[in-house]
Amino acid sequence: MAKFVTPLGNINVTIIGHASVMIDWNGHKIITDPYGEIADYTKLPVMDLILITHDHYDHLDPVALRPITGDNTVIISTPAVAKILKGVRILRQGETHEFFGVHITATYAYNINQRNENGELFHPKGVGNGYLLNFGGFKLYFAGDTELIPEMRNLGTIDVAFLPKNLPFTMSDDMFIDAVNVIKPHNVCPYHYFNLDVNALKKRLPKEVKMFVK
Repeated sequence: MAKFVTPLGNINVTIIGHASVMIDWNGHKIITDPYGEIADYTKLPVMDLILITHDHYDHLDPVALRPITGDNTVIISTPAVAKILKGVRILRQGETHEFFGVHITATYAYNINQRNENGELFHPKGVGNGYLLNFGGFKLYFAGDTELIPEMRNLGTIDVAFLPKNLPFTMSDDMFIDAVNVIKPHNVCPYHYFNLDVNALKKRLPKEVKMFVK
């Protein structure tokens, strides 16, 4: 667990696994991309806010969603997810939703180079989201399934960045480091990885960037 102080109160960040991260803030529970193969979600509390980046099975998992979704749970996602899951509040790239004073902005998340065997991009531009959570000026960035993309240069100051690191779908180690150098977050957490050499990545990070993992 990682703890951070924000202008809107302290937040506790728990890495559940894969692309799933839980935030405990002022009694509110927020989670990204629950995925049942990496955790037992029946052991987690009902969430107040669920952020789903896109409609791939390891991000949109109805079985994992069921025990953590209550009558008042807000689920934010994309138009594609809204076609599959009822009650989704659609947030398109560039749009913002306010959650008890926290501003949640959907960001772009897509591939530029990585393609499947049919030559199609694994994640086409405009389909999936990343999310920027602004706690009164303290910003968390969940990149989603993406490569290093031009839009990352315009994120502004990022306090905590969650960046994917798994080929062929998202970033290599080299691209991960390049993304850190572009975004310049104060803290970075690799997520959505298959294999991770923590020490090798840490050695390549700028000295002013702190890295934490599950």
